Amino acid sequence: MAIYKRGQIYWYKFTFNGEAIRESTRQKNQHTARQMEAAHRVSLAKGEVGIRDKKVIPTVKNFCIERVEPWAKSTFEQASPKTWLWYGFGIDSLKHSATLANLRLNEIGPELVAEYASERQHDGLQISSVNSCLRALRRVLRLAVEWGVLEASPKVKFLSGEHRRERVISPKEEALYLAAALPLLHDVSVVLFDTGMRPEECHCLGWESITWDGGRNGVLLIARGKTKAARRVLPLSPRVRLVLENRWKAAGEPGEGWVWPAETKDGHINHDSLKLQHKKALKLAKVRPFEVYSIRHTFLTRLGESGCDVWTLARVAGHSNISISQRYVHPSEDAVLNALSRLSGHNSGHSAENVNPTGSGELLLNATNR
Repeated sequence: MAIYKRGQIYWYKFTFNGEAIRESTRQKNQHTARQMEAAHRVSLAKGEVGIRDKKVIPTVKNFCIERVEPWAKSTFEQASPKTWLWYGFGIDSLKHSATLANLRLNEIGPELVAEYASERQHDGLQISSVNSCLRALRRVLRLAVEWGVLEASPKVKFLSGEHRRERVISPKEEALYLAAALPLLHDVSVVLFDTGMRPEECHCLGWESITWDGGRNGVLLIARGKTKAARRVLPLSPRVRLVLENRWKAAGEPGEGWVWPAETKDGHINHDSLKLQHKKALKLAKVRPFEVYSIRHTFLTRLGESGCDVWTLARVAGHSNISISQRYVHPSEDAVLNALSRLSGHNSGHSAENVNPTGSGELLLNATNR
């Protein structure tokens, strides 16, 4: 019995009367997939079913409208609005693409992917926005495989030169910015500087997620986010504790409700709520402009420089993959030497006495300095 895996879904393939039969089981369980293949073989042998006509592969536009858009809306519109906006932007781009919209999913290959990228650049999009469209295309194609519409998806290559949020705010700039910020922006920014939360995670923070007697200064629970890894518990720093406790007492010490209530559709602040305050604070502080998201990047950079290992940093940041966290961790020479010293006396034969000062240790340090 020939079953194989595409992503997380099992497919089966066999030949009957010289005709190739290949279908998705839409199952993640290997045993169930084998049973489905066996049942199909028996049905064909008994004449209970004929050889099925090859299914019609939908166009990119139809697949987005009929399958992907309803799925993304029901999954993310309430749970993760920012993710839903990302899907909306990507789906809209694909639906109106002169290159891909009317092509069937199985007609898309690397050349057409590159042509689509050129089309989006010609439309005036920056490299980061073009890559966002390409990520949406890759996701659509992978969903087609997962849902049994396609057998395999083509490789999607991204454009190089994408601008990333590499701005790190210095302690002096932080102090000037916080001094110039209005009370609401000041309090939100302090929480972001000392926890590294994503802004949208901070915006929808509720009092029920804060435990005052946990850890040294209390802890807060991030219950939802971009991925499963976003659910995590973070300790409060002394100044975050002070900011949140003052707001809690001013609000009447509630047991639940939004920490940052506002007259918005969701009942709490959002990205637009602080946009004008942020611009005004930057102008008054006379610091080099930065995006609010750069505060998270600053926190993670500082955490990496403090000697935090990549696994812990990923847990604190809520990253689903440590490859994202690795760019914040840069071991120093002292860190490498300390790691080597901890190997002294290891049962593999390393010891302080038999380590050649000009040998492998020096070579390793030289390698890290290149």
